[in-house]
Amino acid sequence: MTDTLPGTDLPGLSSVRHKVGAALTGFLDAKDQAAPGTELRYLTTTLRGLLSSGKRLRAVLCVYGWQAAGATGEITPAIRAAASLELFQAFALVHDDVMDDSDVRRGRPSAHRALAAAYTDSGGPHGRAEAHGMGAAVLLGDLALVWSDELLHTASPTPSRLATVLPLVAEMRSEIMYGQLLDLQTTGRLTGDVETALRVIRYKTAKYTVERPLHIGAALAGAAPPVLDACTAFGIPLGEAFQLRDDLLGVFGDPARTGKSVLDDLREGKATVLMALAVQRASPTELSTLRRLVGRSDLTEDQASHVREILEATGARQTVEEMITTRRDAALTALDEAPFAEAATARLREIALTATERQA
Repeated sequence: MTDTLPGTDLPGLSSVRHKVGAALTGFLDAKDQAAPGTELRYLTTTLRGLLSSGKRLRAVLCVYGWQAAGATGEITPAIRAAASLELFQAFALVHDDVMDDSDVRRGRPSAHRALAAAYTDSGGPHGRAEAHGMGAAVLLGDLALVWSDELLHTASPTPSRLATVLPLVAEMRSEIMYGQLLDLQTTGRLTGDVETALRVIRYKTAKYTVERPLHIGAALAGAAPPVLDACTAFGIPLGEAFQLRDDLLGVFGDPARTGKSVLDDLREGKATVLMALAVQRASPTELSTLRRLVGRSDLTEDQASHVREILEATGARQTVEEMITTRRDAALTALDEAPFAEAATARLREIALTATERQA
């Protein structure tokens, strides 16, 4: 993918990511310099590592939402808003890994594991390492949340625009918490409830990852209601397709490319659409195997292979692939009808294709 779209001044993905990264680095540098003591760098070092990787999809979509609404000129407000979303995402990931007790995030030790290791490396007793890592990660997540709000307030050139953006940010934050709650309540319960699994996807991913970043960027540019409605029509199906792909990669992906174990979701008993479909369709023997293996914290790779065979044999994997295609096509159709700036439409089309066909 090229860095700029021919015939436009719309920045490409790598350019947006670079600008967002520079904004985050500058912000964290200022925080380190203004800190009451050097101890804060214990947290900001871990935060920098988390922010240095990832797709930055929300940030990119925020900038393209700004452009879709017809914004021109200085892009800094959109970049700062996009960077604030990255800080919020860091908060969500750190706390999510604490809740799931995940060992790895983006190919690196998760924040609570990294902080536990740093604690023992500095001479802390090994017996306290886990509790320390969890506690420090909670503080790190809280700090990222507070700072995301602070950075957002520097993004808008006018109070009236900020007043339009803030309710959308508040809704986004409430929606992701609701989605996380649904995920927490359904994890470990092996059922064939596809509708609830889809509701988790809508609130935990579709609205949070795609719809609201587009809304925030568009609102920052003073978007009219038809533009915001078009963001929803495009964002919800694409966000659902994105998470369905993520669920497949969580079981069938290559850890070297995804940066995440293909055992975690199975060990946690994540109530995905993939698993719900398999439960619906499984034979009594297959269902017994699923109930015996899914959710085991000590699940082995050989046992996981048996689960994958059932996901294939029941047609659950293929059905999820079809659901991804249907939702991607719906998003592209909505994009064709959207009152977006032409350059932004082209970029969003590229994102829709890469987000649903990705292998990482």
